[in-house]
Amino acid sequence: MCRACVRSLITDHLTSGLWRAALSRRRFLTYAVWGAAAAAITAGREAHAADGAEVIFRNGTIYPMTAGGRPVEALAIGGGRVVAAGSASDLSTLARGATRIVDLQGRTLFPGFIDPHHHTVLSALFANLLLNIGYPKYSNRVDALAALKTVVGKVPPGQWIRAGYYDNLLQGGDLSMEELNAISTQHPIFIFYVNGHVGAANAMAFKLAKIPQDVGELSGGGHFGRAPDGKLNGLIYEEPALLRFIAVAAPAVTPELMATALASYTKQVASAGNTTLHEPGTIKPDWVQPLAKLSNALDVRMSASLSTDSLEASKAFVSLGPGAKARKIPDSRFSLYGIKFWADGSNQAETAAQTKPYLHTTKRGKANYTESQMAELCLAAKKAGWPILIHCQGDAAIDDALDALEQAYGPNPATGLNRVEHATMARPDQLDRMKRLGAEPTFLPDLLYLYGVAYRDQILGPERTEFMEPMAACVKAGIPFSLHTDSPVSPAGPLRLVQIAVARRCVIDKSVIGADQAISAHEALKAITIHAARQIGLEDSIGTLDPGKDADLTILESDPYKVSQDAISNIKVSETWVAGERKFG
Repeated sequence: MCRACVRSLITDHLTSGLWRAALSRRRFLTYAVWGAAAAAITAGREAHAADGAEVIFRNGTIYPMTAGGRPVEALAIGGGRVVAAGSASDLSTLARGATRIVDLQGRTLFPGFIDPHHHTVLSALFANLLLNIGYPKYSNRVDALAALKTVVGKVPPGQWIRAGYYDNLLQGGDLSMEELNAISTQHPIFIFYVNGHVGAANAMAFKLAKIPQDVGELSGGGHFGRAPDGKLNGLIYEEPALLRFIAVAAPAVTPELMATALASYTKQVASAGNTTLHEPGTIKPDWVQPLAKLSNALDVRMSASLSTDSLEASKAFVSLGPGAKARKIPDSRFSLYGIKFWADGSNQAETAAQTKPYLHTTKRGKANYTESQMAELCLAAKKAGWPILIHCQGDAAIDDALDALEQAYGPNPATGLNRVEHATMARPDQLDRMKRLGAEPTFLPDLLYLYGVAYRDQILGPERTEFMEPMAACVKAGIPFSLHTDSPVSPAGPLRLVQIAVARRCVIDKSVIGADQAISAHEALKAITIHAARQIGLEDSIGTLDPGKDADLTILESDPYKVSQDAISNIKVSETWVAGERKFG
């Protein structure tokens, strides 16, 4: 996911409106009440836990995801934390008169599932502000355009039509200015593609964005599509160009809308089995305290990293803890881990930086920074006391990123675990290098599920596609990794990630993409629990059911170890708990 949508759709409006309002005395008093209440609840629970367990779960299968991975019969929690995990008879001694016994009735309990790369705020706002014309709702461009036409007929002329999630690969190609003009010349129309790097607009939107016919490439790589006659064709590429449209199309966002959007969205992701989300690079420093206060009222634990643009401001949070661990904001369920930058673009848009050309073309994509610039960004983050997260889709970008990591951090730095985001086209030699440096990748499995056929037949060819998302190679090399959705790029749902990693089946033609890179359900489940927790600096508090850790739990109706690989994502989520509180179910 690129920064364009965040910087303008959210940042400009929120900095001047939402968060300035949120920082008013009234807002702070409101948030302070939430924070004080949460602290009082936590203190009360810790006192009670000393007298025994508040809740004991039994009569099901409980996977602590600790060393050995063996299931246990019972789990006791109290004070918002895990008290013990073991046999039902041993844990029965922790029961007191007020202890609640939860009969799992054969259900399966895991540590809470974690999405370590999920644009929470952005996803919440998109769900409220953009018309969804994406692939899950409309399988082709004709139906997507018809949905736009229907909306146009219901709003007065001059009002912006904003839509998102359009998928050029799955829905039948790029949208054009001509097509969007045919829908309306009286409404400005802007469409944001699901890949986060491309958009499309009609002529009226181009006029309001002040984009002339003779516009050239913008500073930072932004550019616009051209028809064979040289005229603008409605396509908008990369952050600097997308910003021109988002700046005029985005509505003002109120504090009430933000709170409502996040409350609604976190209920949705909790129902999918998530208990923690990490938002990488799309949180601004002045959002931290308001989001931290709001986090106490949400249905998931929130984590985030700042971008390299915010390095100076990030220093205000360094004193909250050591760099190797998450910086936890007091009296909240919000923490910070790392600094992020984007080394390249998207394979789907053929803007990711590759060492070999894209299929049937001479294009190799382009890195957003030179190798020396990347090293400077890494060094600045290290000096500020943070680990780094680097978005890398193409293998050329990974080469440059690893060079920068080695120059700036060296192997296994004291500042904490460095991450390679997506690492889609990582080569075997690059995995070896990650291991030497102590860096870890986080993979986006939906690239296999949604685009495996497109990568194979249209984008990169069979040979390179077979090794994309090289999870089994990581297992063999002893390199821990996590799995993520990059929402809103792909839908929330940790079990969906597990199924894709195990089956590697593309939804388009049901073919298996890189069968030798399939992994076991156990390795995939570690990637959304213990490994994901470590990659956001919270391994001491979540990710396993060790005594003393926070009681974040996901309870499933069926056991993912015991169903067929193509049935894992269909398992019903029964309940989720965060810090000993049931949030869903």
